Amino acid sequence: MLLTLKDSIDNLCDYTYNFTWQNNKIRPGTIIPSQAGTSYTFSDLVNELRKGKDVHISGNAGKGLGYGMGVNLKHFGGTGAVENAGKIYIDGDVSSEMGMGMVSGIIYVKGNIKQPLGNIIEVVSDDAVFRKFRSITDILCKGTGKDVLINNKYDERKKHLLLDDGILRGTIAARCNCEAVVTIEGDVYNGTGLLMQKGNIQVTGDAGMNTGAHLDGGLIIVEGTTGEFAGAYMKKGTLILNDAKGYAGANMKDGVVLSKKKVNVSSSIEELDMAQEDANLIMKKLGIGHVEAMSYHKYGVVKERLVRMRDGSVVVRKVGE
Repeated sequence: MLLTLKDSIDNLCDYTYNFTWQNNKIRPGTIIPSQAGTSYTFSDLVNELRKGKDVHISGNAGKGLGYGMGVNLKHFGGTGAVENAGKIYIDGDVSSEMGMGMVSGIIYVKGNIKQPLGNIIEVVSDDAVFRKFRSITDILCKGTGKDVLINNKYDERKKHLLLDDGILRGTIAARCNCEAVVTIEGDVYNGTGLLMQKGNIQVTGDAGMNTGAHLDGGLIIVEGTTGEFAGAYMKKGTLILNDAKGYAGANMKDGVVLSKKKVNVSSSIEELDMAQEDANLIMKKLGIGHVEAMSYHKYGVVKERLVRMRDGSVVVRKVGE
């Protein structure tokens, strides 16, 4: 498929269609503006990629290229699982947030790319004209294969990816469902560990908004300051933070947030007593002593409470009963 554009267009090959269920303007059947000689819709491009085919775009791509690429989204009747995807070729420049939440497929770009990037990493290209990018999640769970990383390091045996190229990225390790480790030397953008089920992420700098949003397992550590809405809709797993802006744990269902500094939390969660196993995890991951580790604040969902009955006895009741 070849799409020729007269102007830069946002959300091309975006599997989420810019989250149309949140009242945004793009609909899957909308015809892409500024085409030359064709009348493709936004869904035509996504469907082509879902078939494992290539999409060639002549011209500049705007923000959000390949968002959620390779996800069989539940909102559109899918399983939410990772599926194979084709390749995108951009014969032009790309704006920011390319590959946010991307879990499979390949993006080739001829021109310049604006930061922040998404869940992607550059590898040595097999095409002399284009730069080549793969999903970080794909590499963590399937390996590099014949690809060689540029300016970053991946230990195949330990499944450990070190990102130290200074590039700002968002949604790192989105939907990761394998035991792997990502270390980021520096800051990260929004949505780190989005919908992650397994794995460990450690950020030595600051993190943006929605860190650990919809987290469904695994561990995320942020040594700097975390942005608003950390742990939103969290179902499982652990967040270890130094500090967080705004409110953490909005609509949190389960899991644990451990923070060195007290943080504001939504009304659905409470501060809990630190356990020895919590301190052990902090000591192991951050290399600090027992006293400092036990001084962390623990937040989570209260599932049971002790209730004193009229006869003086005490019973345990699940919250909500």
